[in-house]
Amino acid sequence: MTESDPQLERIRKLLAKAEDPAVTEAEAEAYNKKAAELVARYGIDQAMLADSGASTDEIGTLKIPMNDPYSRDKASLLTSVAYPLRCRTLLHRYGQKVESVTVFGYRSDIGRVELLFTSLLLQASTQLTRVRPDGFFPGESLAAYRRTWLHGFARAVHERLSHAEQEAVRTAAPGARSAELVVRDRSQLVQHAFDSEYGDLRSAAPRRLSGSGYLDGHDAGTRANLDPSALTRRLKALR
Repeated sequence: MTESDPQLERIRKLLAKAEDPAVTEAEAEAYNKKAAELVARYGIDQAMLADSGASTDEIGTLKIPMNDPYSRDKASLLTSVAYPLRCRTLLHRYGQKVESVTVFGYRSDIGRVELLFTSLLLQASTQLTRVRPDGFFPGESLAAYRRTWLHGFARAVHERLSHAEQEAVRTAAPGARSAELVVRDRSQLVQHAFDSEYGDLRSAAPRRLSGSGYLDGHDAGTRANLDPSALTRRLKALR
């Protein structure tokens, strides 16, 4: 994902339009949606290039640290980004805290996951400092509200990325093999490799969350910026 990549340049231009205060909310959402589509198309292009032998792409891992507060909910956001992008996750827990998450998948997909997650986590964390329960549920704690807010945010991101990935597969240009077959085989290989490495581990029991923030978080997630170059621009601004 280089700065000179023409697909990422298109994404930058779309997001610049979406960030323009002169555009309406509907226009901004349309620009963000198109950016998400281009992110997915980038992943399909990399998969097709690797399948044709024009580039190399290997299965690997990346360990990403999680910080409190809400480390489990941040890990859930990472998983919500990783699965639509054909990666798998392993949570490293210590009691109720998730200390880190290992992302397992093809290198090109792991790169997309890392960039998107870092950008989305910054967006969610910024909004999280401002959100408050509306008082409809007396006695609700701020922490409970924020946990369910993050859950709703992660769910919306998962839905958007899943839809974008499916559309990218459906509309991909034909190659030696169809994008559907390439993606299916890559997903199966990742799952097989993951099971071979971690298949003896048990899945965690589903969480029970109390709080009224899910819908507010979901609404925020539908508007989240899915531009993978956002992190690069932020880092440049800090230098």
